[in-house]
Amino acid sequence: MQRIGVFVCHCGTNIAATVDVGAVADAVRGEWGVVYAADYPYMCSQTGQRMIIDAVKEHALTALVICSCSPRMHEATFRRTAQAAGINPYMIEIANIREQCSWVHKDIASATEKAIVLARAAIAKVHLNTPLTPGQSAVTKRALVIGGGIAGIQTALDIAEAGFPVDIVEREPTIGGKMAQLDKTFPTLDCAACILTPKMVDAAQHENIRILSYAEVVEVGGFVGNFHVKIKKKPRYVKEDLCTGCGICTEKCPQKQVPNAFNLNMDTHRAIYIPFAQAVPKVAVIDPDACNMLKNGKCGVCARVCSAGAIDYRQEPETIEEEYGAIVAATGYNPIPMDAFDEYAYSLSPDVITSLELERLTNAAGPTQGQLQRPSDGRHPHTVVFVQCVGSRCSADARRGKEYCSKICCMYTAKHAMLIRDKYPDTEVYVFYIDVRTPGKNFDEFQRRAVEEYGVHYIKGMVGRVTPQGEVLRVQASDLLNGRQMNVDADLVVLAAAIEPDKSARALATKLNASMDTNDFFTEAHPKLRPVESPTAGVFLSGTCQGPKDIPETVAQASAAAAKVIGLLSKQTLLGNPCVAQSDPMLCSGCAQCAGVCPAGAISYEDKEFRMPDRSMKVRRVACVNAAVCLGCGACTVACPSGAMDLQGFKNDQIMAEVDAICK
Repeated sequence: MQRIGVFVCHCGTNIAATVDVGAVADAVRGEWGVVYAADYPYMCSQTGQRMIIDAVKEHALTALVICSCSPRMHEATFRRTAQAAGINPYMIEIANIREQCSWVHKDIASATEKAIVLARAAIAKVHLNTPLTPGQSAVTKRALVIGGGIAGIQTALDIAEAGFPVDIVEREPTIGGKMAQLDKTFPTLDCAACILTPKMVDAAQHENIRILSYAEVVEVGGFVGNFHVKIKKKPRYVKEDLCTGCGICTEKCPQKQVPNAFNLNMDTHRAIYIPFAQAVPKVAVIDPDACNMLKNGKCGVCARVCSAGAIDYRQEPETIEEEYGAIVAATGYNPIPMDAFDEYAYSLSPDVITSLELERLTNAAGPTQGQLQRPSDGRHPHTVVFVQCVGSRCSADARRGKEYCSKICCMYTAKHAMLIRDKYPDTEVYVFYIDVRTPGKNFDEFQRRAVEEYGVHYIKGMVGRVTPQGEVLRVQASDLLNGRQMNVDADLVVLAAAIEPDKSARALATKLNASMDTNDFFTEAHPKLRPVESPTAGVFLSGTCQGPKDIPETVAQASAAAAKVIGLLSKQTLLGNPCVAQSDPMLCSGCAQCAGVCPAGAISYEDKEFRMPDRSMKVRRVACVNAAVCLGCGACTVACPSGAMDLQGFKNDQIMAEVDAICK
């Protein structure tokens, strides 16, 4: 029989305000096997933990029940306390009387009664607990960063500086991400390229960093400390080790009318191209859909003019397989499509553009060499209207846009307005907004400068419709503060489009067994205490793959993710979770139901010999669980029709004991 100690926490008033904790302790003292019960205001505090250790020694306790908050918060804390007291860490149960009881009840009597029931259920289960020992596995001293934007670059640089090798996998031909497309950054108005390019070069030149550009992760296996990843590298049709980036091939190629994705298709490049001047790696790439040589075997001009002999039309996709100890997702974002917002005439007029398109128009390396021009006729616009929250905060119509605030729009619109007024004082700028949100350091002062110093017209109100009328765009809007309707004849309308996760994020999350929210942002393990960790051990989050962020916040999170990776890779071995599935070969029928539902791919099958009652030997196919890979989710135990699969620490008899305790 177990000698059980029960400890009930007040959690300040989080629990004690709704639950009579003294009554809970008194009620469980009479339970079978309970030899000690007590309550304390803060059981997770150092004093509370010392109280548990002293009680274990004084009463010779062999198992513990802690009635407190969610095990997500403090189960690890109390397991360490049990271990310090000489008890196996898995001879402890947490009865969640905060989230599952006090926080969902108002009536003290009913909440107290429920807390007692939850405590009794935990006591019933701990009677059947057995000591468990976690296994150990070695750690591969290499990290993978998926995404080569500023988040991925910063994460990789920090890990590499700690002495660990890092691979950056970037889907595009060059690293840099969205920041490479920007002109200036808020709130300091730094040149984006001037602060990004040195980091791109540092990543390319760092001895511990390997850049796998024009590549995608296609398969991820293994577990924390020992991930096996397959990476598919697409053919550039240019040999990276030979190309010098001289650009002669990009000048001589006869196929000129290929839409330039880097400039958001506002101009064109040739079939062989270098995405932008500061590209890393600065290696040309051939668009196979536009190249005459690859399509019909007629041309070959780039190969003839390349003095380095770098052109290779026979290049094939390459598969790279590598082992990693940790993986960082840094897949970035994209502006949402404007197709659903026809009232703004985005599809009707080339002079209605998005904010990212404006970035390229004002960039010296953009399609107009930095001159602000109307896309329709190249004329300088004298009236520019900015429309805020296009697709953001669409709680009334979430089918068209996003319910969340995209966080960066208010600030980059203020930046755009100031830059236009500074360079073109003759241009009137209007900003129609719902609310102005400027929560960052020096952000509010920056936005006020747009109004007070640069004379930008900020108007609180929604734009109802944009209608092309001849050479102008009629903007119909409301001015809520003055209670009037407005009509502004604009030369250029700029839409602050909401941002959303990159389309590759959902497929990547499936490969990583990582969690996502309803908006396809990666979900952190805990929003406050573990904000850069995925619930999947060994997978970390960096940048806007987790949610909307500006550049300073992205860089800060990138370094935080790197710190977590460094802490992981610094260990020689990792302790596994002993609460894993286990198959009883005598009951297993080899039906493969469990393997079909296992999210980690931890279940395989092998043939085993069994001695039959007549002493003959028979070979049967039975399930085997890789304990190092198993997540302990329990899906297999539910799916198994023969009851052969059970979960250590959560066996069927333990769960049924809890149910019986609740129902009696």
